[in-house]
Amino acid sequence: MKLKDKTYKLTRDAAPLCYILPTRNHKRFPLLYFDEKTQTNRALRYARNQNSPFEDEQDGQAIVEPVIFEDGFLSVPRTNPVLQEFLHYHPYNGVRFVEIDDKKDAEQELEQMNMEADALHEARNLSVEDLENLTRVLFERNPDSLSTAELKRDMIRYAKAYPADFMKAVSDPNLSYESNIQKFFDQKLLSFRNNKKEVYFNTPSNKKRMLMIPFGEDPMYVVSSYLKSDDGLDALKMLENQLS
Repeated sequence: MKLKDKTYKLTRDAAPLCYILPTRNHKRFPLLYFDEKTQTNRALRYARNQNSPFEDEQDGQAIVEPVIFEDGFLSVPRTNPVLQEFLHYHPYNGVRFVEIDDKKDAEQELEQMNMEADALHEARNLSVEDLENLTRVLFERNPDSLSTAELKRDMIRYAKAYPADFMKAVSDPNLSYESNIQKFFDQKLLSFRNNKKEVYFNTPSNKKRMLMIPFGEDPMYVVSSYLKSDDGLDALKMLENQLS
């Protein structure tokens, strides 16, 4: 493998001026790597005068020294392959720091840009019906009081900020159904009571409780799941017939 200079960066947005990475195994902070071949946890230790980052391959003359990120970055020359290997196996790799890979970063950025472009194109060409359905599902808002321009503006903003979520919602085969669930509440055919712990029918002929929301569950998800179940199909048909 060809050696090369490598640069690493902290993953947090606001990197400290100086961050010291743990460099040796300790009871308070176990610095271990699970070796699949031997099925054992191997202790890591960075020592600049050793040829391996593993303690079991080092001699008794190890000179341990700190690994310091300055302003969120750490540059490791190709002449220090042991430190590069140590960072590769370090449990914080991918968690608190990552290796800078310009090619990979460019590919990911390009993928994000393409997704954003596709989402914006899709948002600009949505029908009014789709705009209304998405507004109900994504924003849980009643679109009846909004103009077409307001609906499209808000949807384009959302598509630009969250292209992946937007494209997932647009391609959801249950979009129309999920929109109807919100409609039932917008048109007051269903209502929440007791701090969204209970759902009641609110039609001219039915004021009974439909269901209770289990603790910690999303109310709209519970209602949607119930109305698609065998127990809720009759209620769903009745509510759909009541929609204006």
